[in-house]
Amino acid sequence: MAGDRPSGMAGDRPSGGPEAECAADDPGSGRGEGAVGGGPFGAADPVQAAGLAGAGAADDGVPVRDLVLGLLRAAARAAAGPALLERVMAAALDGYARANHAELARHETDRAAFVTDLLTGRADPGGLAQRAQRYGIRLSATHVVLVARGATLTPALAHRVDAALAARYGDGNTLTTLRDGELVCISAGGLRGLAAEFAHHLVGELGPGGWQIGAGRPHAGLPGLTRSLDEARGCLDHAAKLGFTAPVLNAADLLVFPVLLRDRDAITDLVTTVLGPLREARGGAQPYLDTLTVLFEHQGNYTATARHLHLSVRAVTYRLDRIRDLTGYHPGEPTQRFTLHTAVLGARLLGWP
Repeated sequence: MAGDRPSGMAGDRPSGGPEAECAADDPGSGRGEGAVGGGPFGAADPVQAAGLAGAGAADDGVPVRDLVLGLLRAAARAAAGPALLERVMAAALDGYARANHAELARHETDRAAFVTDLLTGRADPGGLAQRAQRYGIRLSATHVVLVARGATLTPALAHRVDAALAARYGDGNTLTTLRDGELVCISAGGLRGLAAEFAHHLVGELGPGGWQIGAGRPHAGLPGLTRSLDEARGCLDHAAKLGFTAPVLNAADLLVFPVLLRDRDAITDLVTTVLGPLREARGGAQPYLDTLTVLFEHQGNYTATARHLHLSVRAVTYRLDRIRDLTGYHPGEPTQRFTLHTAVLGARLLGWP
């Protein structure tokens, strides 16, 4: 991947006319002053002309410094008073800012559309390859997709994170944009510590909570991008169902869950066979399922489980014995622990009971 961040943004408006009045006559740089009469001060409406001139300067890539110097020289030639100069300067800078904001919005829209076409694979491959060159993406290379979800993700945040990752890993090695409310980062495969760096910037922007990152595995080619995206989103889906709170989830660490769901009939049968009898317990199956979930999360430690559930160790022991009485399975039995743990994970994935 190679860079797509030009040092100056060029717009679609043609140069010339009032828009270009402040862009041609600076003796230091060749840009900045009007080439016609007194610049905007010679127009029928100097303030309106200044706004157009500021927008034209932004489109032509004229630095703000050159624009301001050009206006000051034009004001001196036209003997403009301080009040008029202030209004003209404000209008020119407003026009400059509006043009830059419009160009940035167009750039972000184009970027988001490209990422959508890239990850869905619906666009013409030839045209997609040409567009990919602008962003330095080689469609045949290996890439990794990361997805962040959170309640306060915005286009402005996406732009800042994109710039920060580019500064860290170099232009063209990452491409980050907001897509369907998710922050999506496409990266060249093999970037060391990218997920941690991504998380670091989200902590800086949003604080330590309220967001989560899923990282797909590296895959080659255009289909590989879609697959890595699906894996990254799958991480976040599994986290929501299973209650995982880790800030970064890697698809490579969660491969067991797609395996469990691949044969839904089989996992459903396992859950209902092993855990079904818990429905007959007083209070239903949920308290016992919660106890097993926390127990497995704490590697079978009764004390930690009791502390997490705000119960006594005796109460935890009673629940586990009750599970054995109803189901015939006990997590303390090595030969039964795996079956019971798998059934608990399956239940959480299925939303059972």
